Amino acid sequence: MKALAKLVFFLFQAAVLGLAAAFVVVWFKPGLLASRGLGDPGAASFASAVAASSPSVVNVHSAHHVRQALGKPASALAQGLPESQYGLPTARLENSLGSGVIVSDDGYILTNYHVIKDAEAVQVGLQDGHSAPARVVGVDPDTDLALLKVDMTGLKPIELGRSDDIKVGDVVLAIGDPYGVGQTVTQGIVSALGRSQLGLSTFENFIQTDAAINPGNSGGALVNVRGQLVGVSTAYFSSSGGSNGIGFAIPVNLARGVMQQLISYGRVLRGWMGVEPQDITPELAQAFQLKDTKGFLVTGVSPASPAAKAGLMAGDVIKSIDGARVENSRDALNRIAGKPPGTTVTVDGIHNGKNFRVKIMVAERPVSASG
Repeated sequence: MKALAKLVFFLFQAAVLGLAAAFVVVWFKPGLLASRGLGDPGAASFASAVAASSPSVVNVHSAHHVRQALGKPASALAQGLPESQYGLPTARLENSLGSGVIVSDDGYILTNYHVIKDAEAVQVGLQDGHSAPARVVGVDPDTDLALLKVDMTGLKPIELGRSDDIKVGDVVLAIGDPYGVGQTVTQGIVSALGRSQLGLSTFENFIQTDAAINPGNSGGALVNVRGQLVGVSTAYFSSSGGSNGIGFAIPVNLARGVMQQLISYGRVLRGWMGVEPQDITPELAQAFQLKDTKGFLVTGVSPASPAAKAGLMAGDVIKSIDGARVENSRDALNRIAGKPPGTTVTVDGIHNGKNFRVKIMVAERPVSASG
């Protein structure tokens, strides 16, 4: 009996001490339980991430003139006025609205190229209501990115994260100015990574998300739960004109590299061979008597290009670059583009059933060129 009494007393004492410790934690460190998602409905809040990143997201207002011809009005036809007085072109001011992300305290702002394309004037509006004109530092149509610069003080740049750290299923927030209603935050998850061949730009490696991205969100921020930028919102797929939960963002790793080159050179320097590439289908592999569909088929060669100077011609099959096997045409495009102009690469391929090897000095890639 004494042993049983001691056991009961020990258990009672442990329970009392446990409750006392829990009371102390709840009283003095309530955030400790909240951080573990225990007993606090606010544990699911992303308010801290929004507070950290939203001041860095701006709206981007651009304007340009569109020329159009005036038709001859019915009253003129009735009066028999000469045709030469009508049909003359006139200019109409067209406005577009998008978003941008402040990436430095000295005024650099990332946005989409399509947001400011052909703009004659660009105005940037901050979350606090202040606004200022912006100049275009440089554009990169091949990734649909543009870099702006404003002369303002007190700017809060967003913290750049790493897009290679995110995983499918991670929670993300999209911050922008959809439909011009004002800054808006939507929440979702990373639905997929490495989306390409969507026809949105030449170099595609999109983050797909179901966080709502609508017109006006373009150029805005896709952030993680720590408020760090992981992508630049770019596009959405929709059959109705609204968000259907399929949105795309340019990874911040890609955007960072483009931004650095635009600051340094005013353009992005990429390597270029000058070939028209095509993926190898099973039918083409059979026709060319290839063992597999790896590599790409050259369907054309640009005159005076590095490929032409090296002797490449239509019908060649490229299998490897610098000793590494080429998976497909997009793989080759990305690898050549990543070579600094002036770099010499070794290309292995097949022509009329025979293996060949050539060295090609890549040139600077023209805007919107092929491979």
